[in-house]
Order: sequence, then C-alpha cells, then structure tokens
Amino acid sequence: MEEYPLYLGLGSNIGDRKGNIIEALARLDKALGCHYDAVSDLVETDPWGFEADEKFMNAVVRYIMPVPRGTSEYAECVNAHTDEARKILRICKDIEKSMGRTENVEYGPDGKRMYHSRIIDIDILMAGDWLIDEPDLKIPHPLMQERDFVKIPLKQIMK
Repeated sequence: MEEYPLYLGLGSNIGDRKGNIIEALARLDKALGCHYDAVSDLVETDPWGFEADEKFMNAVVRYIMPVPRGTSEYAECVNAHTDEARKILRICKDIEKSMGRTENVEYGPDGKRMYHSRIIDIDILMAGDWLIDEPDLKIPHPLMQERDFVKIPLKQIMK
C-alpha cells in the first residue's frame, strides 16, 4: 500500500498548554485511525501575529497515511488528494471545537487575518507532495516558512 507523510502543527496558549497538545494528539490518533509516527519536542514561543501575555506551546506531529484511492489520471488524483485533505481539515477543526476552541476569524482593515489566543490550534502543514491552493485550504501551509514555531519542530521530524 502506498503511503504519504502528513505533518500537522499544534499550538496552545490557554490553560494546560502541554496537556492540550497531548489531548489533541490522542484525539487525532483516534480520528485518523492510527498512531502518529513522530512528534517533535515542545517549543515555547511568543504569540505570532498578535499580542498576548500567554506564550504558546507548539509541536509538529507526523502521521504516515495511506494514499487515497484514485486512478492514474492526474485530475482524478488531484481531486482525491483535495477530498482527503478536506477530510483531514474537518477532523482538525472538529477536534479544535470539541476541545473548546471558538472560531472567531476576523480580518483587519488591511485585509490580513487577525489572530487570538486559543486552547488548541491544529494546522495542516504538508501532506506528501500535494499542492492544494483553495481559499480555505492551502497545502503546503503558506506561512510555515515564516514561523520558527513550525520550522524548528518540523526540522526535528522531517523524513
């Protein structure tokens, strides 16, 4: 069976930050149907893109996932990847919500997203060699090269 690596970024700056990440990992294992292959060290960082008194605890986790079924036709393969990525995104958002995150997406006058403190944040960073560029789903994550809280732990577990 063909497989691909799925890299997810996790962050928390409310409550028991380490406990929140551990809980999110357990919920991801259950929802994805497998145990993660690798997890980085926890990294403590200042908030990115906003001011807050609470620092973030961050980690990156890798899952080895089965390649979604599709045909050898490029368009069907791309559609299968996009469908699979949407399922993963839904899993991440459902876990965030079930752990108490309230989604309050806001944009400033300059059109840039405004960020807030959160109990848990789960971002899809990369999925194999997939390239997805839709308004609400971008893989690889477009801002990961700007964020040390992603780059440092990601480097620890990259295959």
